[in-house]
Amino acid sequence: MTDGEPPGMYIRTYGGAGRPVIVLHGGPGAAGYMAPVARRLSGSFKVLEPFQRGSSPEPLTVARHVADLHGLIMEQDDTPALVGHSWGAMLALACAAAHPESVRSLVLVGCGTFDVEARRKMEDVCRERTDSALRERIGRLEQEYPDPDERLDALGKLIEPIYSFEPVAEPDEPAVCDARAHAETWADMLRLQGEGLYPAAFARIEVPVVMIHGAYDPHPGRMICESLKPHISGLEYVELEKCGHYPWTEKHAMDDFFGILAAWLSSPAH
Repeated sequence: MTDGEPPGMYIRTYGGAGRPVIVLHGGPGAAGYMAPVARRLSGSFKVLEPFQRGSSPEPLTVARHVADLHGLIMEQDDTPALVGHSWGAMLALACAAAHPESVRSLVLVGCGTFDVEARRKMEDVCRERTDSALRERIGRLEQEYPDPDERLDALGKLIEPIYSFEPVAEPDEPAVCDARAHAETWADMLRLQGEGLYPAAFARIEVPVVMIHGAYDPHPGRMICESLKPHISGLEYVELEKCGHYPWTEKHAMDDFFGILAAWLSSPAH
């Protein structure tokens, strides 16, 4: 693994041989946790894991993240595939819509929501899975973690059982949390959805796109897929049973996930 640092982003690079693949973390503002996916792919691909731009005096926007990602893409010797998780899947779509010629294919893992109905469904599922003890614990976070970044990190760890089916017990992959980056970026994505830009803009995407989604993921995968299908020609959908939001951590799904991902990325058609 090697590191680089173009303006605005910190980059970890894995492997070196093979077609380039860029893995995009979610959050927004939760960099670093895609390392296990990057490492697993590095035997067959050159994998780049960018830590997306953090908060600064300049408010963060989707356009800023797209420009950063496109800049990284243009530095590559070959056209990369994008593997985005959660918010990272949304960023992959936004970049491919803005620069259709710059990507080879898209893999959307646990993709985020693009309409109010899907978000309501997700909120309902999370509410059903949250017991009184967890609700009370979440309510104490602000007092226990005055620092917003530490609080966001603690929240992510607390709600993991809501998002996972049966994760394998492995050491946590540390994430670098940026609460302000999270808030600014997500607010801008919601603004753009409200103005009708997304998902309509995805009609410009001409490359192959596949969604890989856990059946236990609170993000309603089939609803999200239906919201994207009118705009993305040939969108494929693969659902993994006994699998939550992080397929690479799931006991019953991780092998299938990596098999599907490697086969997709290796295909001459993708």
